[in-house]
Amino acid sequence: MKTGVLLVNLGTPEQPTLRSVRRYLRVFLADKRVVDLPLIIRYILLYAFILPFRPKQSLAAYQKIWMAEGSPLLVYSQRMQAQLARDLGSAYQVSLAMRYESPSMEEALDALSGCARIIVMPLFPQYASATTGSIVEKLYTLLQKRAYIPSVHVLPEFYDDQGFIDAYAKRVETALANQVIDRLIFSFHGLPVRHITQSGCQVRCAGETPCPAMSQKNAPCYRAQCYASARAIADKLGLSEGDYQVAFQSRLGKTPWIEPYTDGLLPRLAKDPAVRDIAVVCPSFVADCLETLEEIGMALQEQWHELGGGACILVPCLNEDPAWIAYVADRVRNA
Repeated sequence: MKTGVLLVNLGTPEQPTLRSVRRYLRVFLADKRVVDLPLIIRYILLYAFILPFRPKQSLAAYQKIWMAEGSPLLVYSQRMQAQLARDLGSAYQVSLAMRYESPSMEEALDALSGCARIIVMPLFPQYASATTGSIVEKLYTLLQKRAYIPSVHVLPEFYDDQGFIDAYAKRVETALANQVIDRLIFSFHGLPVRHITQSGCQVRCAGETPCPAMSQKNAPCYRAQCYASARAIADKLGLSEGDYQVAFQSRLGKTPWIEPYTDGLLPRLAKDPAVRDIAVVCPSFVADCLETLEEIGMALQEQWHELGGGACILVPCLNEDPAWIAYVADRVRNA
């Protein structure tokens, strides 16, 4: 019997239409791990303040990046799945799921029903309750409804795995091969500050203070894991501390999110006469999506130009990069 491999990403609207975007946001933001507020407050916030307005804004952004084959996140994740299946060979069966929308986790598990065991890889380098945590919770909820539950192994976060670091460093080198930049920005997806507090992190990094090196005290901390990824990639690239900065993007609402904010960093950089050309890499994502292609590749680039800056280069995510696929294949074989 084959070994099943289940790759899980976050999700995306099925079509660039208002109805599809609204449905996706409704399911996504109703998740108690994403918006971790009491049920009544969560639903008031969702139905009274978000869904009446947010879908139109998100639709406009999705329409800018939509590919002929579909949503970039789904397209690149499918290419990743296909390449991994080729690398692993006939002893493995690789399935792809999205935590929200299609292909669903239930459909993906059905496709692997004939496998002796299943290796699950959430496609998030750093652990967050709103991403990996939600995936694992949904996985076990689906499995407990089944008469036969195969052996299931969920692979942990991989924010500092050497194969991941090497692949992303190579990605940066390739993207900037013919470019000279003054600063590299590591832009990670943000989280509300309360998520960090709830994670059990025993180190308090107030405001924009960088997280210290990983230890037992901050091992479960998403922000600390992001800084660890950035430092490891920067070390691989031979960068000094003055050559790069870490920031966080994609905040929603008025609640405090982890800092520094990516769009808040740019005005300060623009005042530095030594910084004109910048590049941005997003190592909390392994597949290009709305947050990388539109938020960074378009909106942030426009902001930088309006501030009088020069080039603002988006480093592509790993997508189906051979070094990344080889790392994932090795990780699955060694599970």
